[in-house]
Amino acid sequence: MMESFILKIKRGETPFFRFLRSVAKGLISSTLPLPRFIHPLLRLIFNLQTAVGDFFRWAFTYFYREPVFRGRCERVGKRFRLSRMPFIIGHCRIYIGDDVNFFGKVDVISGRIFDEPKLILGDRVDIGHNVGFLVNKEIVIEDDVNVATGVRFMDSDAHPRDAADRIADLPPKPEEIKPVRICRNAWIGQNSFILKGVTVGEGAVVGVNSVVVTDVPEYSVVMGNPARVVVKNLARPGEQPAAAAAPQEKQPVAG
Repeated sequence: MMESFILKIKRGETPFFRFLRSVAKGLISSTLPLPRFIHPLLRLIFNLQTAVGDFFRWAFTYFYREPVFRGRCERVGKRFRLSRMPFIIGHCRIYIGDDVNFFGKVDVISGRIFDEPKLILGDRVDIGHNVGFLVNKEIVIEDDVNVATGVRFMDSDAHPRDAADRIADLPPKPEEIKPVRICRNAWIGQNSFILKGVTVGEGAVVGVNSVVVTDVPEYSVVMGNPARVVVKNLARPGEQPAAAAAPQEKQPVAG
């Protein structure tokens, strides 16, 4: 009976039901009027509930998430920080250096092809939110690498190339799996894919939404799908960028 009454209001079958529908729309789209003098109190309540929530999230991470995840890893260095429990499938061995930060959701997935797939993160590595590692053999992230949100690292195609093998639900062949290495000081841009066999050179930058299928030269910028070099010879640490040549004065033309 209630469903029939609500349906009549939605349809506005009579003036009475149309009136109820207009009242309902007004209530749904309205906001509670607030006198100005109450704003400081509401701001205090908002900041308090934020602080309480932050404290409980920190305590849960400090006393539960981080210790449990450390127990799953082969090695975790000093001052490791995470904000969510990483999602791990498979038997990948995880090695983490000093001052590493996980700023959100991190997934590590490995298959059954090799006995000891390895994920190795060097010192001072920053991993953004929603970053995934497909590790069937080895992925190495060297020191001082920044990884932005939504990046995927894959040392295999996740499925075999041969159609018959895919239909049979077989894993990729061992020769189809190739390690990935991100050299120190590199920066991997948002939503990029770093695919099997790729080495990103020292100090290189991978632009957003790039799909990297070949090696990236050191101190260069690559972008696109497939990624191509768009800038070469970036300044190295401690190196001053080349000064622009001063414009030459125009010489008077002899008459």
